[in-house]
Amino acid sequence: MKQSRGIRNNNPGNIDYNPNTKWAGQLPHIPEIEKRFCRFESPIFGIRALCKVLLTYQRKHGIKTVAGIIMRWAPAVENNTKAYISAVAKACGVEDTQEIEVADYLMPLCKAIIAHENGSQPYGDETIRAAIHLATCGK
Repeated sequence: MKQSRGIRNNNPGNIDYNPNTKWAGQLPHIPEIEKRFCRFESPIFGIRALCKVLLTYQRKHGIKTVAGIIMRWAPAVENNTKAYISAVAKACGVEDTQEIEVADYLMPLCKAIIAHENGSQPYGDETIRAAIHLATCGK
């Protein structure tokens, strides 16, 4: 069975490559291998980057709802954003416009985003917890 691009790249959030951003555990950008998205050494580093982006949405941009997070994460020009928002809000057990403390919802946010981006969520809680720990401990 063929793996999804996000799983193959250890980037289950499908974070776009940006030459001005260097994530911990990010592999060198080689357009012949992957033109658009970052690649990471392991899933923990890819999930850590996902967490860092989500935390930045709240801290820097004041985004505190699942609807706001997903509208920024997955713009409607590329996604069925309404369905994406609904799936993530349901996974988090909140209304799509309910304000949340993003740090308190990183586990369900990550699981739901990974599942939506890849068609499955293959990572155990230990892997996601380790990534969250790296993201929230300043490393």
